Amino acid sequence: MAQPYSNVMAQPYGKAMGQPYENPMVSPASMAKPSPYASPYASPYAPSGSVLGSATPAMPELTPPGQLPMEVSYIENILRLNLGKEATIYMTYENNTEWNAKVFKGVLEAAGRDHIVISDTDTGKRYLLLMVNLDYITFDEELNYIPPFGAQS
Repeated sequence: MAQPYSNVMAQPYGKAMGQPYENPMVSPASMAKPSPYASPYASPYAPSGSVLGSATPAMPELTPPGQLPMEVSYIENILRLNLGKEATIYMTYENNTEWNAKVFKGVLEAAGRDHIVISDTDTGKRYLLLMVNLDYITFDEELNYIPPFGAQS
């Protein structure tokens, strides 16, 4: 017994098997014209494996080895300039009934865009702290700091 609908396959807009799919909402002519809103930068939706162009022009490397770029003054870069120093880190944790604010003290080991790693000198315990909870940081010694590029000193 033949099954009903056995030879019917789902095809968009009634196209038969083997015919290319065409979107009725997009005309081939409109696909050839560049959009007036087109970005000069590479699309984040480039095909897999393709090489994306840089959104910023290539700059010559002016930063000496082992130092941070002078035009960048983000918290993580300032912290990286001060690795190995004792820091007191003040954090706030919203909606925490146990402790809303907490203070961590330790040696600054690493800093990333979204985190700080310190080690407690008394216990040897290491803490991975999220920048989203950071209020401020104090140091008991002078900081290594390079003012942002073009800043008046």
